[in-house]
Amino acid sequence: MPALLIPRLLAAALVLGALAAAPSEAAKIEALIQSVAQLSNASFVRNGTAYDARTAADHLRTKLENAGSRVKTAEDFIRHVGSTSSVSGEPYQIRFDDGRVVTSEAFLRARLAELEE
Repeated sequence: MPALLIPRLLAAALVLGALAAAPSEAAKIEALIQSVAQLSNASFVRNGTAYDARTAADHLRTKLENAGSRVKTAEDFIRHVGSTSSVSGEPYQIRFDDGRVVTSEAFLRARLAELEE
């Protein structure tokens, strides 16, 4: 296992362990991050710069790790992690290849609604 991967796996395990009281919420959060990671037809725009899906998902995971106990639910994740830059306060956007642009918040809320159906 690459040495760089081990700390990320440990951090992810700690985050998921903290959310163990609500495994369904942890699963929803991971599903939301995966929905960003699997965007093959879009860019994730953060502070004016477009990032690929994998980089965006890595950023969201890092931000989730740093959020600590503020994130207990998928709603918390969207509000505190997935919607805006904590540096600039600017909303994250998802820019699709066809030119459509939606806020990350709208995208994640739509995905969460699908998960909760």
